[in-house]
Amino acid sequence: MKIGLFATGLDTYWGQFEGLYDSLISYKNFIGNKITSVNDVEVVDAGMVDNPVKAAEAASVFVQNEVEIVFLYVSTYCLSSTILPVAQRINCPIIVLNLQPVSAIDYAKINSMGDKGKMTGYWLAHCQACSAPEIANVLNRSNLRYEIVTGYLHDDYAWREIQNHIDAAKVKYAMSRNRLGVIGHYYCGMLDVYTDLTRQSAVFGTHIELLEMCELKKYRDEATENEIVNKMKEFYAKFTVSSDCEEYELRRAAQTSVALDKLVAAHNLGSLAYYYEGVNGNDYEDIVTSVIAGNTLLTGAGIPVAGECEVKNAQAMKIMSLFGAGGSFSEFYAMDFDDDVVMLGHDGPAHFAIAEGNVGLVPLPVYHGKPGKGLSIQMTVRHGDVTLLSVCENNDGVFLLVAEGQSVEGPVLNIGNTNSRYRFRAGARTFINEWSKAGPSHHTAIGIGHIADKIEKLAFLLNIKVIII
Repeated sequence: MKIGLFATGLDTYWGQFEGLYDSLISYKNFIGNKITSVNDVEVVDAGMVDNPVKAAEAASVFVQNEVEIVFLYVSTYCLSSTILPVAQRINCPIIVLNLQPVSAIDYAKINSMGDKGKMTGYWLAHCQACSAPEIANVLNRSNLRYEIVTGYLHDDYAWREIQNHIDAAKVKYAMSRNRLGVIGHYYCGMLDVYTDLTRQSAVFGTHIELLEMCELKKYRDEATENEIVNKMKEFYAKFTVSSDCEEYELRRAAQTSVALDKLVAAHNLGSLAYYYEGVNGNDYEDIVTSVIAGNTLLTGAGIPVAGECEVKNAQAMKIMSLFGAGGSFSEFYAMDFDDDVVMLGHDGPAHFAIAEGNVGLVPLPVYHGKPGKGLSIQMTVRHGDVTLLSVCENNDGVFLLVAEGQSVEGPVLNIGNTNSRYRFRAGARTFINEWSKAGPSHHTAIGIGHIADKIEKLAFLLNIKVIII
């Protein structure tokens, strides 16, 4: 991914104040080097933009390199006429870095210089805040999107903000190159789950590949004995396999898992949404009732799979996965008013990389509300900070719904599902009311850590609304 960077200043200063230009360039270089030292990105550095001509040249550089985001470092006072031509021409938002060299001017040093010219030059190297209102004013009046990070060059807070912007840009970049497979159809009657696939592609840039069950069956029929045995070994390595699991069901799930891997490879998928029923006893039912183990392996490997053909939640799970937070498929299970917690879970797929302890592979005699029986996942999300994310859709378009909470210890339902207890600052009663009224579907993606700030920045880059409960 490519990130744009340029410094802004006023060319009139360079002949007036010796050494000022070199100092400001060194600060810009420090920013660029720090970004590349901790990120796998390429910084496209357009240098010092100190007049309108250079602004147009810098914009051309950024456009030609297809940068995902541009950092504008306010190195000293600059005219807004050197900013607007860049912002108007690039196809991405600007992050204004209002960063002083140090946390506070050395007042004694500047006041002891005596030479008013040197004193002014020293001050100009620290007057980044002078241009912040002017830049914001012009960008506001031009209806151009931007954010401001205010601090100093070695400010931990400012660098966390910068890193969060970069992380959000990485996710946006990856989502625009993701291939989401859709196999089967929606769970009939779940009107909240239905979505506009064109809108999903328009907002996230995701390519959506419509797949056929017959292709999955073909790969399953072609699975070799060696492939099935190796997949069963992977089950035992990744899961705690219940002694109640029948050999027949393990082989059935392993054979389907082999087929899923081949489907993903054939279409270069980065995520998947699925559901299928058909008439009782058909071959496809045999496949769809044996997918949970394989889909859980895919989800834990960064290829999230959402059941009930919940495309929106497959998108949410992918976002969480790209942020490194996991993203496990969940729905609201119950409320414990005595302990003021909300319980969430699902019959799979799960994200075994964010589990509290080992993930259990267990038999289910019946899939509630679905055909057949098979193997399922017993898992609790790791105790500690968590973030919930739903990709939502209403009459105004696509938006993100986010909440931060904690996965907490306590009794859960050992019914062969993912199942966890969550506590929210608003309290269980208020949380469920406010979350529901925001208008999500009944599914959500759960990840570890508190990353609402990063998701908020992703929404900014995507130019969509975000609601934080």
